[in-house]
Amino acid sequence: MRLPDATRGPIVTRSTFAALAARATVTPSGPFARFLPALAAYASLTIAGILLLALPGAGDHVGPLSGDTLRLLQLRDLLAGQGWFDLTQYRLGPEGGTIIGLSRLVDLPIAGLIRLFAVFGQPPLAAEALALTVWPLTIATLFIAAAGFGGRQLAGMIGMHVAFGLASLYAFTSLRFYPGAIDQASVQMLVLLALAGLLIERRRSAAAHGMAGVLAALLLAIGPETAPLVAAASLGVALQWAWHGQAFGRAARAFGLGLALAVTAALVATVPPAGYGQLRCGGFSLGLVALVAPGGAGLFLATRLAGSLSRSLRLQLVGALGLALAAAALLLAPHCLAGLFSSPDPLLGDLGLAEPVETRSILAQIRLAPEVAGGFYAVGLFAIAVCVFRIRDRQQVEAHLLLGALILAGWLLSLLQLRYASFANVLSILPLSFLIADLRRLSQAEPENINAGFAYTIAALAAVPVVWVFLGTVSQKGIGRFITVSAMTRATAPLPPAGACRGASGTALLARLPSRMVAAPPESGADILRFTRHRVLAVAGPVPGADQADGRQTLLQIGLSPERQALDLLRGANVALLAFCPTDEETVAIARTHPDGLYAGLLKGNVPDDLRLVAPPKPGDLAIYAVRPR
Repeated sequence: MRLPDATRGPIVTRSTFAALAARATVTPSGPFARFLPALAAYASLTIAGILLLALPGAGDHVGPLSGDTLRLLQLRDLLAGQGWFDLTQYRLGPEGGTIIGLSRLVDLPIAGLIRLFAVFGQPPLAAEALALTVWPLTIATLFIAAAGFGGRQLAGMIGMHVAFGLASLYAFTSLRFYPGAIDQASVQMLVLLALAGLLIERRRSAAAHGMAGVLAALLLAIGPETAPLVAAASLGVALQWAWHGQAFGRAARAFGLGLALAVTAALVATVPPAGYGQLRCGGFSLGLVALVAPGGAGLFLATRLAGSLSRSLRLQLVGALGLALAAAALLLAPHCLAGLFSSPDPLLGDLGLAEPVETRSILAQIRLAPEVAGGFYAVGLFAIAVCVFRIRDRQQVEAHLLLGALILAGWLLSLLQLRYASFANVLSILPLSFLIADLRRLSQAEPENINAGFAYTIAALAAVPVVWVFLGTVSQKGIGRFITVSAMTRATAPLPPAGACRGASGTALLARLPSRMVAAPPESGADILRFTRHRVLAVAGPVPGADQADGRQTLLQIGLSPERQALDLLRGANVALLAFCPTDEETVAIARTHPDGLYAGLLKGNVPDDLRLVAPPKPGDLAIYAVRPR
């Protein structure tokens, strides 16, 4: 990487970095030069900051995402005796329930924490609240540790401290690591960052690469949406073996074997034998394992049997293996590949409604919320550029090739669906830590070099997603709109808009009624499942592994259809109660675009004879209408 230098001529080259590093006057010393004491310091400060922000105004112990609530429901069902292999939420969707692809591998430690706190005398809700506080903070600590490990592999102790700092800022500004956040995204970010750190481990040891293979399998078991990133990591390992041959053979074999064995073990541990023949696109199933396990085994056998081949033949062998797996994926599950980036229901666009935040494309995000778009895309793009310059200057080429490929994969995927932006951002911590560490050495070695200090400061700021959100928000809305907790924590975690008719108070009237099927706004659906014993047709946002198409379509059709047709749809779906929220965004949009529909009539106060208002609602609560039988 080349930087301007006002004191020594037009440029500073990579050789200058080495000389200046030796002359650097400030290096970590004392106990904080060691990994664990430094980790304890960074994690303690981060956790203290999170608790200071989160606890004083906390009105609930569960996070704001539907995924948080659905996992809580799954945990409660598991602790109440629902089968380990049974991932069905029986109160979601039409008759028979809906299978939710939330992995039991994440459920297990959280359920263990709830049981642990209950053993120590905590009542059920208190044990649950403690577990939902401890779990995300534990993941935050491990996330910081994974970043520090990767930073040390690239840039030594200074890189470790920079990575600790960047990861701490990321955790502090992302609600994914706050109390109540039990959605799987934080675990995926942790595992992905640890996987990347192990793959760039300096010694290229078999142990590190074997553990990386296990983590790659864990990523897939938690959520198959990470398959493109696992494929990129696996291809990187295979290409390293093809290039180096026997010198990299043990590491590549360990990765392939660890991946094949771990993904098979995950299948046995989380999928019942009766489900082995099922191909579930949104969940972990035999279809995915049938691709991954042979791929890992193929890499193991290739490195074992073909290590003595020439480099050209090894490259051809890797290419053939990759093409075979790609062809198998297209043959076995072409609809799964297409569904990975499927568009939202076209009816949402017709109604003028935005698609779910996590599934937005970059164009939709820029159109709907341009002020925060930089927080999702800028850091990843910066890291890709840094990797390109490092490769050009031949500085730790293979590590930057691997990291650059992983970040590029996540970043390109984020252009199609916003949920991948967090993966690109967390992976960016590693190459940007190396850059900032180098610039720090340069600035410390020559404090009179203004350009070096300026470059160091700019690089450090540009590596933090919340800085880009700050700049975008200030430019669009002024500084007063940014200095809030909600604005800061949107920097790295896309969140749905807040709405009324939510929570225990909004569903209080429903909770007093006998259990029935309820047609409710999707934004209220998860809360109805949590605070009542009713069933709902659909909940808001993408639900991992769940197909809500039928229930979602029925809900939309009920609202936009004329009175008689809407009532037929309600009865056809066995709906006994209609929960109506006059301020819900979707409800208002349906009423605006279909003025002759049921929702438009209810907003005007025109209640059909076959609907009976159960009780006058309080402001902000759901209005409950009982559907009269035929």
